[in-house]
Amino acid sequence: MKRFLSFLLAAVMASSLLVLPAGAADVVRFSDVTDRNTIMAVESLRLMGVLDGYNDNTFRPGAALNRAQFCKMAVYAMNGEEELGLYNTVTIFPDAKPTHWASAYINMASRKGIIAGYPDGRFHPERTVTVGQAVTILLRMLGYEDKDIGGVWPASYMAVGATVGLTDGIGTNGNATLTRGQAAQLFLNLLRADMKEKGSYLSSLKATVLENQVLVTSSARGSDGLETAMKLASGDAVYQMASGKASNGALNGLRGTLVLNKSGKVITFVPDAMGVQMTITVASTKASQIVDVSGATYTVTGQAKTYYNGEEKPWSEVFSWVSAGSTVTLYLNAAGGADYIFVGGGSEANSAVIVYENGSTAGFADLTGGSTNYKLYKNGAEVLARDIQKYDVATYAPATNSIRVCDTRITGFYESCSPSPDDPEEITVLGHAFPVLATARESISKFKPGDQLTLLLTEGNQVAGAVEAKGAVVTSNAIGIVREGGRVDLLCGITLTGESEDGKDLVGQLVRVSSTYRGHLTLSRLSGGNANGNLDVAERTMGQRKLADNVMIFQNGVDGAEPVSLSSLTDGIIPSGRIAYARVNSAGKVDLIVINSGIDSTVIYGRVYVEIASSEVPIKNEAGEDDTKLVTWETLGVEYGNNKRTKAFAMRYDVNGGDYVAVTLNRANSGFSSLKKLDETKNVPNSAWTSENLVTIGGRTYKVPSDVLCYNRDMKLWVTLAEAHAYSDHCNIYIDGGYVRCIEVGR
Repeated sequence: MKRFLSFLLAAVMASSLLVLPAGAADVVRFSDVTDRNTIMAVESLRLMGVLDGYNDNTFRPGAALNRAQFCKMAVYAMNGEEELGLYNTVTIFPDAKPTHWASAYINMASRKGIIAGYPDGRFHPERTVTVGQAVTILLRMLGYEDKDIGGVWPASYMAVGATVGLTDGIGTNGNATLTRGQAAQLFLNLLRADMKEKGSYLSSLKATVLENQVLVTSSARGSDGLETAMKLASGDAVYQMASGKASNGALNGLRGTLVLNKSGKVITFVPDAMGVQMTITVASTKASQIVDVSGATYTVTGQAKTYYNGEEKPWSEVFSWVSAGSTVTLYLNAAGGADYIFVGGGSEANSAVIVYENGSTAGFADLTGGSTNYKLYKNGAEVLARDIQKYDVATYAPATNSIRVCDTRITGFYESCSPSPDDPEEITVLGHAFPVLATARESISKFKPGDQLTLLLTEGNQVAGAVEAKGAVVTSNAIGIVREGGRVDLLCGITLTGESEDGKDLVGQLVRVSSTYRGHLTLSRLSGGNANGNLDVAERTMGQRKLADNVMIFQNGVDGAEPVSLSSLTDGIIPSGRIAYARVNSAGKVDLIVINSGIDSTVIYGRVYVEIASSEVPIKNEAGEDDTKLVTWETLGVEYGNNKRTKAFAMRYDVNGGDYVAVTLNRANSGFSSLKKLDETKNVPNSAWTSENLVTIGGRTYKVPSDVLCYNRDMKLWVTLAEAHAYSDHCNIYIDGGYVRCIEVGR
């Protein structure tokens, strides 16, 4: 029997690493709730006790509600459960006597004046609730009376409900039967609404509200030892749950209001209605925009709040650290600009599954609460189950109903941990402290500081497990860009630090990273890869392979490797000789390309600047004595961004300062191997633009790369396309290879 049980335990552990943390409450996910807005609404209200699901792990969002059920929801939404005892023995309606399960809820709602009976004096608790009745009740909870509304019921109540935001996402038919899913959205709208007289509805409750907060995680360890506490982006405090319930993570990464009871414990978290939310994979970032791997551009202000590496900061301080391949969640306003940015995609997880067979989805249903209609993503791109490989890590993102698979693996020296090797909440490898999921602690406890190990990471860079580094059980794939000061920014969005013999020579380059002892980084330049052939930009192929939808492309330029979008490359074929590195993903598509520098290096587009160089040369003066003479000459270089320019070289070209050109550097970076002026069209009106990506000149339409260079000659600054377009109603356009490469505006 012992042997059988041991075998059974081993089999279970081999299928996944998903285990419930010791002392944690059950995590509830409903298998039949898949709409993002409904998921958020249900979770916020479930924590508050307003609603719950059924024993079969379903919520049944399409089921109708009766009047008794709705009364119970209204009482919990008033945070009034502590008063229920006052109404247990009261009889207001003959069909809702104390023996009825909902009598206290019905009596309390009636005495509070938010619900009434029928003309026959009865309540009819089993009758279904209509949308109009529900909206009327909630308007009364907001302080509205019949005299404030008037008109014809339910139309007048529905109109006022729409004005205050109650009916957002509900519809306009007041006579329709209210479903459980609609009720969830309706009550969430109530929690977001303002009272008729003053203040928000939340502020009217017996509660403390912390507004404009970002929920980082709902699985922090509280003072009770349970990993069910909530942690916000602002500050280090964690807040225990008042109900003893555990959040399922659906609210992680969202901005909203934390609601606390008088003891400072969490009643619920109410997400803001922030317009469109979407998760993207980054291709490049600027101070005023984000470009995703599809080429789509999102406008960002420098002051936009951004959650990154455990802190909330303005985008202007963060954007340069957000590397290509990072996953971010954007909250977009009506104009399509980003109001809030959550770096990491809001993908902090409570638990994870490690895949142990290629193509296996074993354990995924445990993550989703039994639901199987989720979307499947790997490294930011939608994939099929067959694309999943052994040692991949899967987590569930309830807000988008998606399984997020990641294959990031980091090999290095185990430097330290906290609080102990037997129960590590954090482990430091390659100078970076990684949070350890509760489901991974048994795996990590097999190692101790001083060991070599390979960490298996989630999309949010949490540790899901570890394996021995020796024996090449699983290969590390940590790739990053070397920066000054012994820093390497990995493509997965984290920063490593340490000493390296070759670090100074590799600044700006893409490298593989590992470590063999404390404080040390072993760096090796990327070369080769597992794909070959010419890169066909138009066909999105490399040799016989297709490019992945989220392909990351880097160019080795004067400042090292810089991310670029595919659309910014010159049209045509880039020969295999210029491809320094190419990687094939598990779906057989190329997902990472590095274009090499050299005699045929990447083209640099920009604006010519001229400098005067000088040197003293020895001469003989009129008296025949040794003397010196100052000799001057012109040098020229190319400026291609604020504080971004090539060196100035003493070369003879028929160009002047301010001309727009395309140049390539020679192998020694001692001059230009080629230089040509771009085709110029002056005074192109803004009306010629079809969109940010297309402009028509002389009957021909040209593509505009998302990272097109724009110069404001009045301010002598490089600006964004949106800023250039807004500054002047005309511009000068400079074209090469069928693409707009530079734009100049001025008055």
